[in-house]
Amino acid sequence: MSPTQTVTPQGAEILCIGTELLLGEITNTNAQYLAAELAKLGIPHYYQTVVGDNEARIHHALEVACSRSSLLLITGGLGPTPDDLTHAALASFFGVEMVEHPQVWEEILRKYGQRGMEPSPSNRKQAFLPQGATVLPNPLGSACGLIWQPRPDLHILTFPGVPREMQQMWQETAVPYLRSLGWGKEVFYSRVLRYWGIPESTLAERVGSLLAGENPTVAPYASQGEVRLRVTGRAPTREAAEALIAPVVEQILQISGEDYFGSDEATLASVVGELLLQRGQTLAVAESCTGGLLGQLVTGIPGSSRYFVGGIVAYDNRIKEQLLRVDPAALQQQGAVSEPVAAQMALGAKQVLGSDWALSITGIAGPDGGTPTKPVGLVYLGLADPEGNVEVHEYRFGSLRGREGVRWWSAQTALDCLRRRLLRYPLSGDPPQQGQILE
Repeated sequence: MSPTQTVTPQGAEILCIGTELLLGEITNTNAQYLAAELAKLGIPHYYQTVVGDNEARIHHALEVACSRSSLLLITGGLGPTPDDLTHAALASFFGVEMVEHPQVWEEILRKYGQRGMEPSPSNRKQAFLPQGATVLPNPLGSACGLIWQPRPDLHILTFPGVPREMQQMWQETAVPYLRSLGWGKEVFYSRVLRYWGIPESTLAERVGSLLAGENPTVAPYASQGEVRLRVTGRAPTREAAEALIAPVVEQILQISGEDYFGSDEATLASVVGELLLQRGQTLAVAESCTGGLLGQLVTGIPGSSRYFVGGIVAYDNRIKEQLLRVDPAALQQQGAVSEPVAAQMALGAKQVLGSDWALSITGIAGPDGGTPTKPVGLVYLGLADPEGNVEVHEYRFGSLRGREGVRWWSAQTALDCLRRRLLRYPLSGDPPQQGQILE
């Protein structure tokens, strides 16, 4: 088979070879690592492909990749077993012979000898590379890679699938080689703007005029209730790239409003912590259906002991009554999953634990326990402020999110409710009236 070219090749492509990847037996961390490294070098990267250990399918993947990319990074399939086909498949695809590199075999013998072992005869295949390719050394393992320019507009680098070996080979040899070709003269820099409480489609509509930009680019994506906008600029230096995206980020933030909660590594829990610290205030939580998840998120932030006083997991109604001072009549008449109980749980946590703010969660996480009037996914969130005012929010997260999904959305949404309330709470000034329960 000979390669075909249908478009002008540009940018890099990552091709990961291994049936175990297709079966989900291992996570493809190599592609993630290489993608991040390409971004650091400012190398455009448009495609990733995973293919099993089959020569015909590898040939097809190569035909597609070589028609659209000028740099091909391949991981996996460099071992000694019969299903390790990468280098042989490359040779047959480009119509060249496999040639032994004696120094590679000597290195394999040396490494095995250091461990008091002898390589098997099958290890010798690892010393063969397609004619014209040079060795990409592997300081840690027996599987060397290759650096090859099979045609003027195409460079190919191969790496073993073992992440530690691949990463060292990348840093020690591949990066200097790519820089010598002129890659890496520009860098990519990104800011990730993070949102909660807004659908991805709605946010995309708000910033729609910015999504068509080429440099900087703006791209939306969603994950577990959170929506993100990634703003990326390409420039000769990081500082220049930061300056390039700064006005776009500022424009987005002016459009976004309170749905934006932070950027890059910020989380709802970390932002809430910063807002509490700015006000010198504390937080307590009372949880039922989330079973401690809210407290776990809060305490997952280093330094949270400066503002988090504690939490009560009141799964049983007796705990709600005895520790949180929930009125037994409210439990009997309205049920544990109700607005009055959520309000009393929040106020009880604030009073019992002596905090400025308190959050409560009570709901039906499922998969059982729902009724026509109180379906799975029904959750009430209570929020008590420093003056004793309590507000309660009802949410219907639905059963399709699953038990863990309902718990996650409940805890995160509770943090978001507190975040929004803290944004409107003055750093100083006259507090509102005491003891009001707000619906």
